[in-house]
Amino acid sequence: MLMRTDPFREFDRLAQQVFGSTARPAAMAMDAYQAGEDFVVHFDIPGVDPESIELEVERNVLNVRAERRPAAPEDAEMIAAERPTGTFTRQLFLGETLDTDRIDASYDAGVLTLRIPVAETAKPRRIEISGGRDRKQLSG
Repeated sequence: MLMRTDPFREFDRLAQQVFGSTARPAAMAMDAYQAGEDFVVHFDIPGVDPESIELEVERNVLNVRAERRPAAPEDAEMIAAERPTGTFTRQLFLGETLDTDRIDASYDAGVLTLRIPVAETAKPRRIEISGGRDRKQLSG
């Protein structure tokens, strides 16, 4: 239902430590689970302005993009710079059973939460069976 691993994450982390930047946008940490009839995803993106968050669904691919700008003014002399800045992205491949037209998104305390309902057509339903007296008999 989701792309669970990013094979380049450790390489990017090492490159950022050595060179001070990443070759591509940083990924955001994520938890995902199903709760009742909703699929819930939490992304950790603290310090991000909610206005910079972009969510886009194309077919069954969800793209999340956010930007964190440096807190210090440009002319400041940095003593320590450990908090990552720049663009953060994540791409999720959603199953056909989810209703991507009804995604609910909220941002609170540095966590972006998405609730994606299970599509009505994917929910189990009971099928009535007619039998015995309701069927017409064919004469042979």
